[in-house]
Amino acid sequence: MTRTATVNYHVHKSYRQAFELDAGGIAGNLISPELAATSVVLADNRTTTSSVSFACDAVEITPLKTQVRDFAGDGWKPIYDTELKAMLQDRLGAREVVVFDHTVRVDDPEATRKPARNVHSDYSRNGAEQRLVDLLGVETAAEWAQGHYAFVNVWRPVDHPINSAPLGFVRPSSVDPSDWILLDLVYPDRKGQIMGLVGNPDHEWIYQSKMTPDEVAIFNIYDNQGLPSIAHSALDMVEDPNVTTIRKSIESRTLVRY
Repeated sequence: MTRTATVNYHVHKSYRQAFELDAGGIAGNLISPELAATSVVLADNRTTTSSVSFACDAVEITPLKTQVRDFAGDGWKPIYDTELKAMLQDRLGAREVVVFDHTVRVDDPEATRKPARNVHSDYSRNGAEQRLVDLLGVETAAEWAQGHYAFVNVWRPVDHPINSAPLGFVRPSSVDPSDWILLDLVYPDRKGQIMGLVGNPDHEWIYQSKMTPDEVAIFNIYDNQGLPSIAHSALDMVEDPNVTTIRKSIESRTLVRY
């Protein structure tokens, strides 16, 4: 069955656009550039004959159970970090993994971190290179940059299967380079840079229906050896209108050395 969803694409402008996060020093306060709501057709990775793989499509969805039962507080982080490192070393052949950020998102107007409803990828080249230095320091970053490194995101549903606002991805082979635009990411204490995606009817959208807390999406958000960065966004859609669970997820950003 063909599914559709609404996504918010970015828009070409003659000037550099920006997101302001925690604007005015208020946690969760977001000021967004102009977005264009667009209906897109989805391929369900559970049922399609051409399922995605990390090597070909920069995203892979796979079973991965966790010992963590509650992502509140900080006590779970050492356990979860160890699980993610082992998984990425096994599945991607990484020889070193740094887990440096976790974000729990809840689809609730009162939540501090809500699902990201803009089509984007997390780093531009400059943004990734600066983040590498921020995380490792100048000397170690220079050493890593001589080899193959990447930023990889691991996304998991929390508490319940995802019924609304699932995470969707644009198959990289369907994206024209001109569809990407640079966006500044302005925090109260620092500035980053991400990539936004402009709408194109050729885009092929992929998602996995009713993802469970025992499944993860592993996806590439920057690779210095050329694996495409994959555009992604929460999808405005509902799987089953009779289900009322609130969409909750955790995304973990990692730095991988191959």
